[in-house]
Amino acid sequence: TQLPSGSEIFQAYPNRDSLPFMSEYGFGEDWSIKQFVRGTLRLDGWSDAWKEIFDLVENSNGEEGLAALSDKSDELWDKYRYEENEPDRVVLSVGLEVEKDDQTVWHQVFCLDAAGNERGSAMARLVSLTSSIAVESVLAGEFEPGVWPAPKRIDTVNQWLQKMTELGESFERIQIV
Repeated sequence: TQLPSGSEIFQAYPNRDSLPFMSEYGFGEDWSIKQFVRGTLRLDGWSDAWKEIFDLVENSNGEEGLAALSDKSDELWDKYRYEENEPDRVVLSVGLEVEKDDQTVWHQVFCLDAAGNERGSAMARLVSLTSSIAVESVLAGEFEPGVWPAPKRIDTVNQWLQKMTELGESFERIQIV
């Protein structure tokens, strides 16, 4: 996988069982869905580089396992923490491809590639800005109070993306078909 405006190569891997999340995307039970994958993007080679840690997490049990995980956490923090003024980076790609009779009839991807800057870390900006927009939407009666993974109405989604753009964040929308 390669982002449209970047040169890095990413690997994508599925996040456990995605099927329980289909209803969050508004897919009806009457839809004939062959494949639904939610995944994570990491720089190519990431899973190989972190294999030792995955194995440690999977095989750690009891007090001894907790101690080993704590030691590994301390080691990683010492070796890989961000330096002073080093920007963090958040990369997100969300895509949906619809096929009918083995032909792609609709395919769009949204991409976000944000880095820390003078306005703060990418993670802090993206979390705090979207949280504040959600609170403003609730106060304006545009979004129901409560805990939700994301707004469901397309007009609300578009409004939030527009506000994020006005606040200096950019999203790239690619319509493939």
